[in-house]
Amino acid sequence: MNRTKLNYWIDVGLALSFFICFLTGLIKWPGLIKIIGVSAYKALSRPNISMLHDWSGLIMGLLVLVHLILHWKWIVCVTKSMFGKNKSFI
Repeated sequence: MNRTKLNYWIDVGLALSFFICFLTGLIKWPGLIKIIGVSAYKALSRPNISMLHDWSGLIMGLLVLVHLILHWKWIVCVTKSMFGKNKSFI
């Protein structure tokens, strides 16, 4: 698999895991379900929502780590160019 496709699939995985983690986090937020009147607990039990939240957060964290590793040379290069000698912080 070439690097462009690998980056694409990592980004897709990051987006999916973020949305799952974000939505389950909103569902788990105390009192929010009562305020907005959504009955998400009918479809999924609280332990299942927590499991989805935990796993999607773990997957997102691992994919972020892989993303940073794949882009490390770029990060170093940009950091050096931004904070090198005779550069302003603006």
